[in-house]
Amino acid sequence: MADYKNFTVDIDADGIALVTWDMPDRSMNVFTEEVMNELDTIIDRVSGDGAIKGAVFTSGKETFSGGADLTMLQKMLTLFAKEKKKDPEAAAKLLFDNAGRMSWLWRKLETSGKPWVSAINGTCMGGAFELALACHGRVAANSDKVKMALPEVKVGIFPGAGGTQRVTRLTDPQSALQMLTSGQTLTPQKAKGMGLISEIAEPSELIEKAKGLIKGGLKGVQPWDEKGFKLPGGPVYSAAGANLWPPAVAILRRETFGNYPAATAILKCAYEGLLVPFETGLRIEQRYFTEIMQTREAAAMIRSLFVSLQELNKGARRPEGVPETQFKKIGVLGAGFMGAGIAYVTAKAGIPVVLLDRDTEAANKGRDHSDKLISDQIKKGRAKAEDKDKLLSLITPTADYADLNDCDLVIEAVFEDSEVKKGATEKSEAVIKPAAIFASNTSTIPISSLAQNSKRPKNFIGIHFFSPVDKMMLVEIILGKKTGEKALAVAIDYVRAIKKTPIVVNDTRGFYVNRCVLRYMSEAYKMLIEGIPAAMIENAAKMAGMPVGPLALTDETAVDLAQKIMKQTIRDLGDKAVDPKQMELINTLVDTHGRFGRKNGKGFYDYPAKPAKKKLWPGLKDLYPQRDPDTVDVEEIKQRLLAVIALEAVRVMEEGIVTDPREADVGSILAFGFAPYTGGALSYIDGIGAKKFAKIAKHLQKKYGVEFKAPKLLLDMAETGETFYQRFDPYAKGDAKKAA
Repeated sequence: MADYKNFTVDIDADGIALVTWDMPDRSMNVFTEEVMNELDTIIDRVSGDGAIKGAVFTSGKETFSGGADLTMLQKMLTLFAKEKKKDPEAAAKLLFDNAGRMSWLWRKLETSGKPWVSAINGTCMGGAFELALACHGRVAANSDKVKMALPEVKVGIFPGAGGTQRVTRLTDPQSALQMLTSGQTLTPQKAKGMGLISEIAEPSELIEKAKGLIKGGLKGVQPWDEKGFKLPGGPVYSAAGANLWPPAVAILRRETFGNYPAATAILKCAYEGLLVPFETGLRIEQRYFTEIMQTREAAAMIRSLFVSLQELNKGARRPEGVPETQFKKIGVLGAGFMGAGIAYVTAKAGIPVVLLDRDTEAANKGRDHSDKLISDQIKKGRAKAEDKDKLLSLITPTADYADLNDCDLVIEAVFEDSEVKKGATEKSEAVIKPAAIFASNTSTIPISSLAQNSKRPKNFIGIHFFSPVDKMMLVEIILGKKTGEKALAVAIDYVRAIKKTPIVVNDTRGFYVNRCVLRYMSEAYKMLIEGIPAAMIENAAKMAGMPVGPLALTDETAVDLAQKIMKQTIRDLGDKAVDPKQMELINTLVDTHGRFGRKNGKGFYDYPAKPAKKKLWPGLKDLYPQRDPDTVDVEEIKQRLLAVIALEAVRVMEEGIVTDPREADVGSILAFGFAPYTGGALSYIDGIGAKKFAKIAKHLQKKYGVEFKAPKLLLDMAETGETFYQRFDPYAKGDAKKAA
């Protein structure tokens, strides 16, 4: 028997080979060059051995596979860029051949003459699901752990190993396009309903059921390779096709505004591929994949939304030499909306929580928030009744600070008032153990000033959650002037334990995210005052790639909160710190019209009872003389909204508030959805080029004001031609854990 590093091959008495994938040096199986070379050899062995009747492909780990190792794609792009300087044509051919490696290997498997069945026992993503689709039969375990998807579009590329060709030949084209262009995750039941898997089996019977398909006479030929094969949705050129393809193009345009080349390429691959024989379809897919791999969007999204995100999730900014924390109990002070949300995500991670408020009734109300959230999950089929009992048993409501005595970490989420926070800190420190870490969830008050209330400022840190806590995936960890390495390590360990992404920020008013978000909202207020119609502002923001317009975002966070922040800023920094016209706009909405935002059903938008949708408040157009929409440059609105955020991100880097460009980029996308196709606020500038962006900023400053003034850092980079990832290279010391 041949020896393989990543696979075992066991042949049973019936002549069925069980190919088990279990990479020894990885927690999850991923496709690497070595894995594909071994699999190539195994396919040859199965097809060339007359004693083998067929093969079952499965995983030796809890998950099936996460798909391709995208760092391999990064290396491919680096090699391409290097070769392109020498010989552009040869470089393109090299990229084309590399892009087709997996696709043609899967094709070799499905045309090997022997039946293959994939036995999917856990998460099966990307290239792994494309491998499963190339098998002649697919059996998935009946388990919540089994999730199948082709999610590549979310990182700027698309399924380029036959996914666009096989899915569209196995299921109806409408379902196929929805799945491919959204990266939709499928349960076994959904996948079977679409015809993408053959059977569902109980986990203990998975392998036997897969082998049973081969014993039952499964043919080693795909339907599309047999004469007379008919497409599930009928021919492209048919009445059904005429009703599908033109609207599909229009819907994609409406959803993406042309910002995602990979999504457009999926439609082209599917449409063109269904007009030709299967192998020609694979060539078409390979051609488009090669093209997409060379786009700025793919490079930026792969870096930020895959590589950087993974590194941060693994603790790239965690100090070395500090033992990892195993949390036995966590305290949460304040059972309001934020505190209750923090308690929920903590208990969901299996960590016991003490939820403290001024009285037991208030604390119990906070626990009820978790009850509601988990009950909603049960209704949607995403949780079970026993999950609810377990989660609620981990939350202990209390009004007694003494119950915090054995907590490893205490998170203060009381009212945003320095005196209230001071009292909570002092009462906690009177009872918690000396080694415990104390964290404040504040969105506006500098951590160093709050740490003055602590007797142990080394153990004091900021952990800033975003609302709603259960849905927002980013957490800002804020370092005070005296915060120690242990406090930082514990904070990162906690954020990782609750499966959120941590970014580390130095202390400043508004930290990182809020500084950027407030610029975004402020620019929209300025546009309203200029007389630009509100609908144009909101639509231009979406066209620029933002998931939510700035006025809608203000409503979500609350218009009266915007008013409080403005007033506090004036108190702290003086009258000139806030534009008086913007202050007047917000005061008019809140004080004159009682429009507080979504929470009271009226803000910049009106929020009627469901199922009616929100709509912009008609009264907005009466506040300022309206400009003729034909005189408004939509492209310039888009540019203003993105540039004002990006310039604030540059200032944050210049001031040393954020020191790692990965955190600036990932943070901007996860916190407020900064146009993901750009790779984030700094990658947006890198993609344009510092010199060109500095010129854009200068033009906007001349026309619209000081918020567009290019920081010295940007001007320096414009002179040197540097990018942020060169200037602040997070790998400068050869260690991803060290930021420059």
